[in-house]
Amino acid sequence: MRIVVTIDGPAGAGKSTVAKSLANELGWRYLDTGALYRAVALIAGERGVTSDDAHGLGALTAALQITQDPQGRTFVADRDVSADIRSETVSDGASRISAHPPVRAALVEVQRSVAQAGHLVCEGRDMGTVIFPEAQLKVFLVADARTRAMRRAKDLDAQGEPCDLEELVAKIEERDRRDTSRATSPLEKHNDMVEVDTSDLSIEQVLERLQQLVAEQVER
Repeated sequence: MRIVVTIDGPAGAGKSTVAKSLANELGWRYLDTGALYRAVALIAGERGVTSDDAHGLGALTAALQITQDPQGRTFVADRDVSADIRSETVSDGASRISAHPPVRAALVEVQRSVAQAGHLVCEGRDMGTVIFPEAQLKVFLVADARTRAMRRAKDLDAQGEPCDLEELVAKIEERDRRDTSRATSPLEKHNDMVEVDTSDLSIEQVLERLQQLVAEQVER
């Protein structure tokens, strides 16, 4: 039987890092859904499709050949965009375009098709609520906004893209408002999700907690 573990939560809670690490530890496939939206935002920006053009973005998304390999690298056709999609501009654009129903609809089957290849660990904003509501384990990661901003600032600095911390906190809080208030597939924690607060935990501690949850709830 195919096993799916979903990890949802706001930006900067640590979803991508722990989901990828968990998938590696289990030997399962990893799906970074945020990267799919980032890929759309990247190409939209390159082609001049604005973030408020729902129809244009939907048509663009449906036409793009977006895939991920088992290691989570993201491709648009034959182009590896894994590095290009990690800028703060693309990140902000992805949050904006993800509010449009045509974009989300075009990516639903892309996300679900990955699970056909076997056991899966996936992360995003609506994995456990919309994409894989039948998942055997649903995790919801949280962390306070300042902690998330500090993590993001560290990543951006490593990429040679320094930023103002207070400005980044404000952006993250605004992104939270967009993600939780959008009409289609908002970010929300359901009763069947296990919440894990990562504010004061290391990546290793979060991974250990998730491995424990898998052992308790999935590998029974």
